[in-house]
Amino acid sequence: NRHLHFTIVKDRDVATDHDYYESIAYTVRDHLVSRWIRTNQYHFETDQKRVYYLSLEYHMGRALSNCMINLGIENSVDEALYEMGLNIEELEELESEAALGNGGLGRLAACYLDSMATLGLSAYGYGLRYDYGKYLLR
Repeated sequence: NRHLHFTIVKDRDVATDHDYYESIAYTVRDHLVSRWIRTNQYHFETDQKRVYYLSLEYHMGRALSNCMINLGIENSVDEALYEMGLNIEELEELESEAALGNGGLGRLAACYLDSMATLGLSAYGYGLRYDYGKYLLR
């Protein structure tokens, strides 16, 4: 509700489903940012090595539900939305694909990143951004 008012700048009377989706996404991001900063501080202080993975594409899929599950907040978000008369599954459908790839290479890259995260490795995925379509540069 905080992001609906202060980030999206709407109240419940005029908010659309997409506004609620964005509010949830910002709330989940708030949870992720504090963990991300703590993790980066830890890696910096302990001088850990990092893995830098370069791929032409990443097929990550939708991130919102995955992040909520990993943060352990999916049930509480679902309950809060239910009390507001909203359905989490319907809002999750509003998330667009990241469009960072569509082939097996992209899915493999995403699996590698997931595996490195599960193993607790400090890893970053890098790719190319195409402004004019897939594999088209000017």
